[in-house]
Amino acid sequence: MDTLFPKVDPSSRKWFVVDAAGKPLGRVANTVARILSGKNKPTWSPHFDCGDHVIVVNAEKVMVTGKKRIQKIYYHYTGYPGGLRETTFDHLNRTLPQRTVEKAVKGMLPQGKLGREMYRKLKVYKGPNHPHQAQNPVSL
Repeated sequence: MDTLFPKVDPSSRKWFVVDAAGKPLGRVANTVARILSGKNKPTWSPHFDCGDHVIVVNAEKVMVTGKKRIQKIYYHYTGYPGGLRETTFDHLNRTLPQRTVEKAVKGMLPQGKLGREMYRKLKVYKGPNHPHQAQNPVSL
């Protein structure tokens, strides 16, 4: 018996809008990662990218619980000796609020080529407006 692999036409992918205002960061990231990977579809396969596009708005209004606002630390390396830089959630959310959502979602996707393909379908915006009205996104 032959295994059937679903064919996904890039034009058949849907677009979803997620409003992050007042919602916990982990819950938003989990919902977005499931849609990006296609786990909400009956045709999901772990080695196949069948997910949809996701637009996250109001990234600066995302919530974290407990003391994570001051205790959660993000690291990045500049590439130079002694170039490990760290910043708190509070500082990163004030300067680049979309980066906090992007990092949370990226950590929940597969690590590798397939995860990078899924991550490209994520669009995160600071405010309530986005330039993707032509795709007729569905609100979640």
